[in-house]
Amino acid sequence: MPDYAVEANDIVRTFAGGSVRALAGVSLRVPSGEVFGLLGPNGSGKTTMVRILATILAPTSGSATVAGYDVARQPNQVRRRIGLAGQNATVDENLTGFENLRMVGLLNHLNKAFVVAKSHQLLEDFGLADAANRITKTYSGGMRRRLDLAAALVASPPILFLDEPTTGLDPQSRQDLWGIIERLVEGGTTVLLTTQYLDEADRLAKQLVVLDHGKIIAEGTSAELKSQMGATVLSLTFGSLDDAARARPLIADLSGQPANLEGSVLEMTVDNGPSVTADALRRIDAAGIALSGVALHEPSLDDVFINLTGHRAEDLDAAAPTSRRRRRRAPA
Repeated sequence: MPDYAVEANDIVRTFAGGSVRALAGVSLRVPSGEVFGLLGPNGSGKTTMVRILATILAPTSGSATVAGYDVARQPNQVRRRIGLAGQNATVDENLTGFENLRMVGLLNHLNKAFVVAKSHQLLEDFGLADAANRITKTYSGGMRRRLDLAAALVASPPILFLDEPTTGLDPQSRQDLWGIIERLVEGGTTVLLTTQYLDEADRLAKQLVVLDHGKIIAEGTSAELKSQMGATVLSLTFGSLDDAARARPLIADLSGQPANLEGSVLEMTVDNGPSVTADALRRIDAAGIALSGVALHEPSLDDVFINLTGHRAEDLDAAAPTSRRRRRRAPA
């Protein structure tokens, strides 16, 4: 496999006769043998990008290769080298877990004996051996997601596309799936992971690209992105929305970045946490505004995302009309 398992150059994808631009010139390089994170809210273009790389959707312009094969000119070669698990489990509810995996193997024209052995191995690896002969409709959500991921691995693909694989899962099921992904990468699999969960990206992805409105707005390692934020995040909690709004202009000059206001919580990045906090408290107290909480913490990916886009990653509803999806951005 080449050094880069996936290379995408200036990918543009439009819909509705060109009036809707889902991707606006996205370029990616995904190194072989690691997890690469494509981070962004619903509607940012993550799924569109995965569908193009998986040859489900053609780009309007631009080019991409997967495992060295062009997605537009050599789609069959690409499909033989990838596994895909989308946002919703695609297993057949009327088949057993084993029958689902066997069906995937046979549809890929694999040797029957190999398919049977591989299916049993995957069911064991994914903790589903005891449920192998149960009808899938009796599976929990976490079990279905694990089975869906197992199905993507029946043909032993070197490259795996995971499109928000833990959406809707409970915390324990998410942790279980993270462990499975980490073991796959240890075995040499390349994973392109799309997610809107900051903790997921922080734990799994070695390299990150942040998408918003179909454009890359940041990229780098988790540590590199956090380092752009300054040393400390100051969080001030007020008793009401009005109090928080009144306090915001009083302390605006204490940071080089605009303060973010969410409800009654005001957050800002600062370089000298203790000193700035003391100054902020003095100003707020002098204005007669009551505080109900103060905290200092190191920047997280969530802080990075808020700073880049003006909202948390999960705030955007993909079904909202465009006018309702307008977001403010912090000045560069």
